[in-house]
Amino acid sequence: MTTVLKLGGSLITDKERAETLDGAALGAAADAIATAADDLALVHGAGSFGHHYAEKHGVSVTAGTADAGAAFEIHGSMTTLNRFVLSRLHDRDVPALPVHPLSAGARDTNGALDMPIPAVERLLGEGFVPVSHGDVIAHEGHGTTIISGDEVVVRFAEGLDADRVGLCSTVDGVYDADGAVIDRIDDFDSVADALGGSDATDVTGGMAGKVRTLLDLDAPAHVFGADDLDTFLAGGEPGTRID
Repeated sequence: MTTVLKLGGSLITDKERAETLDGAALGAAADAIATAADDLALVHGAGSFGHHYAEKHGVSVTAGTADAGAAFEIHGSMTTLNRFVLSRLHDRDVPALPVHPLSAGARDTNGALDMPIPAVERLLGEGFVPVSHGDVIAHEGHGTTIISGDEVVVRFAEGLDADRVGLCSTVDGVYDADGAVIDRIDDFDSVADALGGSDATDVTGGMAGKVRTLLDLDAPAHVFGADDLDTFLAGGEPGTRID
């Protein structure tokens, strides 16, 4: 069984403070991941690393930059965070290796993503845990734009024919207008009024963007909080199911 798991940027960093890691939260997540029995492809968000610099340079999924220095600053921030994640996993004997989208894919002039994943498949086949992340990516006619971690999750889930997808963050699921966790979502219109953006800087669409993205998957997806990561990795169905 293949599982694609995303650790939200808001979980593993302090999104209110630039380039600030939440070491305790990342360590706890790494502890849970170390117990996973399934083939696991991991993606992490940008949090206060990439988002800070993307906002600084005015770069988003649709607004690009041809300034190599700006793109390098965003990418460099993300690879720094990626190294933190890899280090915590290696400390727990998880055989994790990085997959950087900037070197793995591109967008055409219409924004369609081309991100082949034979290397990710081979890494999984050889017993490794590929670890990818949001990044900048070449975009025809726009220089570079942002590829969100959620987009990477979708590409991994589709390309690997994943059985399950999980998004672990600082919330217990997708909330309704009364603040209760929605048990299941199978169409966007039913929850559109309840969904809002992230309170902190986020150039990739917030919860509404996540739900839209996950609804496009064939595999069931779950949005859940850090306390339920062990449950999800053990095969449970915590938080909000989206399919």
